[in-house]
Amino acid sequence: MLGRAFLALCSALLAGSLPGRALGQGAEGASGPATPPERPARTAAASAGVSAGVNAALPERHRVRYLLDGVEVRGAVRTAARVILRYVRFRAGDVLDVEDPEIELTRYRLLGTGFFASVGLSLRKGAQRGSATLVIDVVERNTFVLQDLWLGVAADEDTAGNARPLSAFTGVQIAETNLAGTGITLGAGVGLAADQLALRTRFVDPAFMGSRWSAAVTLLYNDARDFFGNRDVSFESPLLEQREVTEYAVVAYKRFGATLGTGHDVSSSSRLSLDYRLEQIDATVPTVASHMRGQRREPIDFDILGGKTVLSSLRAAIDLDTRDAPFLTTHGAFASLSVTVGVPPFGSDYGYQKFEFGAQRWFRLPLRHVLRLKAFAGAVAGDAPFFEKYYVGDFTDLLPDRLLDLAPDRRQPPNFLGTDIIEVRYGDYAAKLEAEYRIPVYTGRGSIYGVDLFGAVGLYGVATRRELTDAPAGYEGFARVPVDITYNLGLRVDTSVGGVTLAFSNLLGLIPARRGERK
Repeated sequence: MLGRAFLALCSALLAGSLPGRALGQGAEGASGPATPPERPARTAAASAGVSAGVNAALPERHRVRYLLDGVEVRGAVRTAARVILRYVRFRAGDVLDVEDPEIELTRYRLLGTGFFASVGLSLRKGAQRGSATLVIDVVERNTFVLQDLWLGVAADEDTAGNARPLSAFTGVQIAETNLAGTGITLGAGVGLAADQLALRTRFVDPAFMGSRWSAAVTLLYNDARDFFGNRDVSFESPLLEQREVTEYAVVAYKRFGATLGTGHDVSSSSRLSLDYRLEQIDATVPTVASHMRGQRREPIDFDILGGKTVLSSLRAAIDLDTRDAPFLTTHGAFASLSVTVGVPPFGSDYGYQKFEFGAQRWFRLPLRHVLRLKAFAGAVAGDAPFFEKYYVGDFTDLLPDRLLDLAPDRRQPPNFLGTDIIEVRYGDYAAKLEAEYRIPVYTGRGSIYGVDLFGAVGLYGVATRRELTDAPAGYEGFARVPVDITYNLGLRVDTSVGGVTLAFSNLLGLIPARRGERK
């Protein structure tokens, strides 16, 4: 019922994002169309006597249909045909309507795997009158990819709000997404910061034991520290290394655990996934700590239990994906709804609920420019550990976001609007609205498929439950609403080893953004 309701909601919100052109618009690369959208490439469907311009709303007697003799895959060298056909819902004996949106969605799904640089669907004349063979032409791309790359400088700030660089941090995630042509993903990641380490390994089989259900296993290990307190922090800690950082109360913690997951396609554009996570946490928390919250001294809530504890949670999510490409998207939408529940009956020391909804839509504009609109909202209820809550750096582009759950940066957000957002590091509620404009500067067919210049601006908010019921002393009116604006500028580069975003916002974040002393 949840899945059907979500699909109905997304269909209403994202109306018009589903493509309806017969058998696609010719082969496009993962970075978007190689030709302007006003001049689509002619497909083989036309040579089979099919009119690609027929409107799907025409009377029934004018719709063009064929009886499928079968589905043929061409161009796949490494990828097994059965892997490709897993994403194709058409079978021999089906009646194919050339205006069926499922055709273009199938093409988008194949591009979305990341296995192919281009995908084209066409019809070849069949053995009998009124029959045809669906032909899928693919051009494979490298599937050993760089999934994430982090490189930056963690910083502190003085009382005037000026950044004080502390140390570099770096991280990388790599994966083989089509292991031996089977569609299996095998990946690993590592994150490094001052006195911090994060490790990840991941295995995904999209067709477990030949079924329509996927299987996924993720292992994690974090040896990390996090920093709490706004101003004039006072604390007592049992560890010497925690006392070496005098301006913040430091929580040292280790996490080790695994996530088991499965998923099933609801349709060509939607997917249901289920995950179970089990972790052991070993945290050393200051015995006592306080700080100035606004104009009043208050105790610090670390949102984690000291000693060894267990985190056990269940997560369910449903995704709707009609994007035409996984990285340099030019058309379509992506939406996700998820619910995470900490389950004390399964041994968890943390009982909580987490609800999230996110949606993005891309609009193809003249001159091949692209506009993206994004919305996100999330809420956490109950006693979740702080790393399960919303980190302010994940919402402002002017601070480094977390790398594999490490948060090495200690700065407050810039606070352009002069609100109590600077009192928040981890929140129970978060929301963001963002608009991004992209301009293509290069399109190729070699190791670099495309380069786009982008600029983005957004409004975000992160709040704890206390911000809503007991705002910090010293803030009045609009200043009691923890919101701020953010912006970004950079390049998105689609390459044979994955998509790379070169953003300059983190460098801009080192420039003081507010006046006066740090509150």
